Amino acid sequence: MEVGGWLRDLGLSKYQAAFRDNGIDELVLLHLTVEDLKELGVASVGDRRKLLTAICALASPTPSEQAALRRHASAPPKKISEVSAERRPITVMFCDLVGSTGLAAKLDAEDWRDLVNAYLDEASAAVTGLSGHVLKNLGDGLMALFGYPQAQENDAERALRSALAIQRALADLNARNTRAGAPELAARIGLDSGPVLVDATGEVFGEAPNVAARVQALAEPGAVLVTAAVQRQVAGLFVAEDKGAHALRGFPAPIGLYRIMPASSGRPASARTPTRLVGREEELDLLGQRWERARKGEGQLALVVGEPGIGKSRLIQEFRAKRFAHVSRSGFHSLSAAQQAFL
Repeated sequence: MEVGGWLRDLGLSKYQAAFRDNGIDELVLLHLTVEDLKELGVASVGDRRKLLTAICALASPTPSEQAALRRHASAPPKKISEVSAERRPITVMFCDLVGSTGLAAKLDAEDWRDLVNAYLDEASAAVTGLSGHVLKNLGDGLMALFGYPQAQENDAERALRSALAIQRALADLNARNTRAGAPELAARIGLDSGPVLVDATGEVFGEAPNVAARVQALAEPGAVLVTAAVQRQVAGLFVAEDKGAHALRGFPAPIGLYRIMPASSGRPASARTPTRLVGREEELDLLGQRWERARKGEGQLALVVGEPGIGKSRLIQEFRAKRFAHVSRSGFHSLSAAQQAFL
């Protein structure tokens, strides 16, 4: 397929030079994202949607592939136990527009579509920009995961920064909409963290998605509301207002909620104070043994591995605090090469 001819057929020949100069061939075309299209100079939301729809059509299965899919669909379904899945801790975000039904009734369908798509583009960019994964769009909202498919140590922190970035982006979008005579949009965001089961299709099973959805529904317009499970992981990094325990429909015990205040509130978060380390005596002793050998000039290597969020960095922080609190910066350079390498 010739990409230039494909663009002409779509009535978008104005982008031929940009696609050609950036080496966009048929193979690359199938993997273009919203961010890629923006970099290519596709500024119009309508043009981006038209291109993405056409790209999806290119990736549609051929008749022979469709027949294979039908044969697969007619086969007996696999049992849940036969489907590969994994348990992992994640942070789930639900983001939804407030009062969208009333706004949609006041606007032309195309105008409403463009307004929502511009908001979803900004929200998706805020999520992916912090290594999050947009699992699905839910009409005028979205569900995002942090910790899947790629887990990192600070999943909860990145999820919260993403939520605040969405609210800032929406404020900027509203400023542009106001100048154009369009109505302002307001979103509310809810987050929860917890262990879930992720199956081979990427679907998530567990309490965290349901809790995050309930929390989002309780949030005020323009607010970011998180559970105590999230707040415990980010305490000291953000200014949080304790909203007390709330009974959530379908859950037996009340859940503590916190509203995260934007940085512009003028109340900077205090430096994070580590909680007391509990139950890591064996690991600390092992690191201490390696340190003693390093003190004697024997090269040592300690590799600390484990799932994100179990306290690897906290363990090292505690070890260094106990062993080297008395060592000044100048004193560090007086340590042996083996000691410095171990640190």
